[in-house]
Amino acid sequence: MMYRWLLALALVTVAGASDGAQADLSEAEIQAIIEKFAAKEAEFARARENYTYRQTFRLQELSETGRVIGKHEMITDVIFSPEGKRTERVVYAPVSTLKNLLLTPEDEQDLRNVQPFVLTTSELPKYHIRYLGRQKVDEISCYVFAVKPKKLEPGQRYFQGQIWVDDRDLQIVKTYGRGVGLLKKNSDNQFPKFETYREQIDGKYWFPTYTRADDVLVFESGLRQPIRMIVRYEDYKQFKAEAEVKYGEPVEPKASPKD
Repeated sequence: MMYRWLLALALVTVAGASDGAQADLSEAEIQAIIEKFAAKEAEFARARENYTYRQTFRLQELSETGRVIGKHEMITDVIFSPEGKRTERVVYAPVSTLKNLLLTPEDEQDLRNVQPFVLTTSELPKYHIRYLGRQKVDEISCYVFAVKPKKLEPGQRYFQGQIWVDDRDLQIVKTYGRGVGLLKKNSDNQFPKFETYREQIDGKYWFPTYTRADDVLVFESGLRQPIRMIVRYEDYKQFKAEAEVKYGEPVEPKASPKD
């Protein structure tokens, strides 16, 4: 988004995870946990490709008193064609009334891939991962890790922040951070800190269901713009191809010339 972020959202949970990161696990144990949860995340990423869902995105500009003065909304359905091809269909997109914010291609990449962050085995080599300790998220016991990219490649977007991993299912249940990447020279394209929660949808995998960011944006002109961003992921349904087999009338065998 074409604005400069002034971080005002300092979460107690984020600070708490790093306070006295206890050495309750050995380096070998930590590495084994990372490899196991990355494998589970890869399994989840493959399974999620077989689900339809609805994504609702809202970005609001607020007055100093919290009144909405501008907004951008979009509702998108992720669906499958009869041939089984996974596609996105915009079902609601009113004219944007934003006055000071401009969405960029990098924001769209973050919306698709960074905010519902999935850290798979194939993605592990791209990141530095540091164990911070244990913490509960809504009574779920979790391992907490700090994550940041090792190197920024042109055209690529990455997650930087913290992740909470369920210590039983070994899947990410919460992320807090922002999207990062290389930008064009002299570009004032900054990105929000966000928090994403997951829920167990099918009794096996934890799916992203809610992303939120609240902040006050400070432009180079000195303008201070309060904003709120909310993304919901709803109505997850597993795609199952339906095949119908039709039978015609029975065919009588033809008599041979000999008969």
